Amino acid sequence: MSRYDTLIIDEAHERSLNVDFLLGYIKQLLPRRPDLKVIVTSATIDTQRFSEHFNNAPVIEVTGRTFPVEMRYRPFGANLDGDLDDDRDQVQAVCDAVDELIEHGPGDVLVFLSGEREIHDTADALRRLDRPNTEVLPLYARLSAAEQHRIFEIHTGRRIVLSTNVAETSLTVPGVRFVVDAGAARISRYSHRLKVQRLPIEPISQASANQRAGRCGRVAPGVCLRLYTQDDFDQRAEFTEPEILRTNLASVILQMTSLGLGDVSKFDFLDPPDSRAVRDGVALLEELGAIDQDQPADRRRLTPLGRRLARLPLDPRFGRMVLEADRHGCVREVIVIAAALSIQDPRERPVANRQAADEAHKRFAVDDSDFLGIVALWDYIREQQRALTSSQFRRLCRAEYLNYLRVREWHDLYSQLRQITATIGIRVGTEHSHPDRVHQSVLAGLLSHLGMRDRETREYNGAHGSKFAIVPGSALAKKPARWVMVAELVDTSRLWGRVAANIEPEWAEQLGKHLVKRFYGEPTWDARRGGAVALERVTLYGLPIVSGRRIGYDRVDHGAARSMFIRHALVEGDWTTRHKFAAVNAAFIEKLREMGDRVRRVDLVDDEALFAFYDKRVGPDVVSTRHFDRWWKDARAAQSTLLDLTFEALAEASVAGQSRKVIDAHAYPNSWQQDDLRLAVTYRFDPGDANDGVTVHIPVSVLNRIRSNGFDWQVSGFRDDLVTALVWTLPKVLRRTLTPLADTARVAAQRVMPNEAGLAESLAEVLTELGGERVSVSDFDLDRVPPHLRITFSVEADDGRLLALGKDLDALRKQLSGRIRQSIAQSAPGLERSGIVSWDFGTLAQVVETVRDGHAVRGYPALLDDGESVSIRIFTNREIQQRVMRAGLRRLLLLTVPLSRKSIGRDISNEALLAIGRAGSVKLGGLADDCITAAADRVLGNHGDPVWDEAAFVALQHEARADLAAIATAAMSMVGQIYVAAATVEASLGRLVTPALAPAVADMRKQLARLLRPGFVTGSGTARLVDVVRYIRAIERRVDKLPSEPGRDRQRMLEIVALERRYAQFIGTLEPSQITAEVIDVGWMIEELRVGEFAQTLGTKQSVSAKRIGRVIDQLEAL
Repeated sequence: MSRYDTLIIDEAHERSLNVDFLLGYIKQLLPRRPDLKVIVTSATIDTQRFSEHFNNAPVIEVTGRTFPVEMRYRPFGANLDGDLDDDRDQVQAVCDAVDELIEHGPGDVLVFLSGEREIHDTADALRRLDRPNTEVLPLYARLSAAEQHRIFEIHTGRRIVLSTNVAETSLTVPGVRFVVDAGAARISRYSHRLKVQRLPIEPISQASANQRAGRCGRVAPGVCLRLYTQDDFDQRAEFTEPEILRTNLASVILQMTSLGLGDVSKFDFLDPPDSRAVRDGVALLEELGAIDQDQPADRRRLTPLGRRLARLPLDPRFGRMVLEADRHGCVREVIVIAAALSIQDPRERPVANRQAADEAHKRFAVDDSDFLGIVALWDYIREQQRALTSSQFRRLCRAEYLNYLRVREWHDLYSQLRQITATIGIRVGTEHSHPDRVHQSVLAGLLSHLGMRDRETREYNGAHGSKFAIVPGSALAKKPARWVMVAELVDTSRLWGRVAANIEPEWAEQLGKHLVKRFYGEPTWDARRGGAVALERVTLYGLPIVSGRRIGYDRVDHGAARSMFIRHALVEGDWTTRHKFAAVNAAFIEKLREMGDRVRRVDLVDDEALFAFYDKRVGPDVVSTRHFDRWWKDARAAQSTLLDLTFEALAEASVAGQSRKVIDAHAYPNSWQQDDLRLAVTYRFDPGDANDGVTVHIPVSVLNRIRSNGFDWQVSGFRDDLVTALVWTLPKVLRRTLTPLADTARVAAQRVMPNEAGLAESLAEVLTELGGERVSVSDFDLDRVPPHLRITFSVEADDGRLLALGKDLDALRKQLSGRIRQSIAQSAPGLERSGIVSWDFGTLAQVVETVRDGHAVRGYPALLDDGESVSIRIFTNREIQQRVMRAGLRRLLLLTVPLSRKSIGRDISNEALLAIGRAGSVKLGGLADDCITAAADRVLGNHGDPVWDEAAFVALQHEARADLAAIATAAMSMVGQIYVAAATVEASLGRLVTPALAPAVADMRKQLARLLRPGFVTGSGTARLVDVVRYIRAIERRVDKLPSEPGRDRQRMLEIVALERRYAQFIGTLEPSQITAEVIDVGWMIEELRVGEFAQTLGTKQSVSAKRIGRVIDQLEAL
């Protein structure tokens, strides 16, 4: 600058960034250069504003040689007559305006429109009018050079030029006498919300409107026809808003910071930029890594990268791409791309040859990357330049729809960049680079131009919540990628992304590490990795470039990761390790936990105390298994027992040492002794679990030997709590006599001692003594006793598998009866047999005993009745053995001493045969078999002792041959009498049809069916058949009395039916082995009671009454 004495700044009204920056810089320079002269020129300028900026500099007005211009206003909505015409649009308004101007005289017409689409629509409409000797020409920046040059060609006739505001300042269209001004233009404006450059259509300023009007007054008087009202014109801004107020200021801030010109917001601009624009410019430079973040504006400094960036004559984004390319070794390709993006696209698409141009350019398209398509085009151009002469190359460009001048500009800028990059130490290679390296380099400048495809809308979600679409001409338009970057985002009818490429979002994480935001889920323990992990989500300007990545949590919070390692690995043991201390400590903790289960306390194993133990000893840098192994290698060399747990080491934070002294191990035994059986006992403290409390483990093979009595006393360590719980289950009226309950329970627990009686019986006696009121066993509500105070029985197979679990030992025996018998049978292999029809097996042992796992396993063999034969089976107890053996012995006796049906039925009367025949389902043969079976029972009963060997069985056979036929014949005769009596009763009952007598009739029929049930002969026994005859005759007597004494009969019947119902309920609670002779006799006592109530004259075998029978049932229930 020191070599110049005068500076001329022309076209200052355009107020570009460069103009405004120069004006501000020159103002700061003038006090240091008072000799410097500055001339600011413009046709339309705010002279007062410029003068004041330069301390009231003089204003010199030079009148231009222009002709007068007539102004006419023709707004939409009004025709030439001024009437309303709401149907007109802009195209029609332009056509009407042209018609009006053509009537005025000869001369070319320049029409100012806002964009290419409006130009093409209007051109089509004007051409359809087919005016003679009239040519319609478009004019806009993207038009090919040849088409632009047509406006300068000599022509005859009238020419109508449809132009954007390019004809307002950049080009002068010759021969124009008329102007049609639509009053709008696309104005480049930066969106603070979207952080992109928009191109909205806006009303032009008064200065621009006057500039347009001046285009028709240069060769002759002209007419300017404005398609808006004069009021609209008067209300518009006087001058076009400066570019500095509507663009991103990153480049200006970069250069100002590089030159040390201070804070851009304090720079002496003619129009200071908006603070938001300054912030966005700074944000872009921070994004590119060009300036230090978090520095005050007046102390803002460039980073080393920023200082290199300022030396490149490129947009900061493109410069950042070049610098990143140096790191990846792909400078050649990226300089080509940066240079191309810095100029207007050299590829042309003439309106008339658009399809041909697209086909020519398609050769250079690269899938997934418009950027690499630019490189492919460059390589082709360079190859052709070397192969062709200058004129040949020009013709090639024209033929392939490439703008020669822009190609030259592209080449010049590329050469310039090569020279400049060399000065800052960047070497441009010659070999082709991998596409990923090129894309990563380009991405360095486009971090805020990322897009993630939205599968629903098919748009891309961009930075800061924006949404954009890829321009149709892109290689990615028809094959959209999941993630893209775009060189430019422009907002027109929608937000468009131009020049796109497919990328991997992971690249952005590394390039934008100073910009990304990281979010972490809740940390979790990963035993396989041996450390705490968390799911990481990384966003860049709101886009999730990483989702759900598992990372070591020590990268997020070292202290928390260390704590989690100690707690999960060392305290809880959830890791894979072979360190000796871990096994020692695990055994120590297991011992504590097992004792805690016994005494039902969790504080014996205090996790917080364990944590404190390890926290104090483990190194501060240990956050994972890998870190621990490295640390422990040195630590154990110094002290091998450093991490060994002891009671003393935990004493400060745990009561474990004290608890060990007060716990009586004898109160919590490891086994339960019953007779010669020793059963394992385990403990668990887990409320709600089936094993909570004390569990006695019983092998299924000895389950038949275990008695229920004794287990109700619990182990002594639980007994005090059990006594207290039982006291609290007493009815309230009894609890009142025992207050205070806690003291009473404690005293009672001290007095009750295990004995043959149950705990409930013993406790009831003690409480009766302490409270003075009688307490019985039935007063305790066992269902309200906490489950853990009742012993759990775990029945297990020989291999330890759990077969059943429960509190009721009898129920478990019933549930597993088949498994018990099978297990016992396996203890005496070869003994069980089937298909036996004679005593050919020698002596049958009454008990077989083997030892399994230290337990005596006992089985009880017996003969099992299979119908056509018998088999030897081993049973679980003597009761079942005796019951089964009797039936099996009877079957084998009948098989070896056969008796035919006919032989016992010869003496039966015809009357009896008729009665049996009328009985319906009863068959004579079945009754004969029943009598023979009953006779065999009688023989067995007469014999006395059970038969267990062959000699005794032979003696039994001799008795059967002597007595069996006679007993069976007599029984058959009695059966005949029974059915004759029953037939008489049935006939009499059939005559009782009065409804009031129906309940009594039903009761008698039910009794008769019970007496004559299938198998009643064997069930009753031959000795009782005479009683059955009496019971049926008693029914006959009742029938006779019923019509005259229905009320009395009903009263007696209800009493007997209630007694029968109680007896049936009692029978239903018993196992088959529990139905003894005493229990069966109760049923016969009820039959005798019926005789006594309804036919007393027939007499009873014993003195009976309802009360007496009830007392007998009470006694049986109490057993």
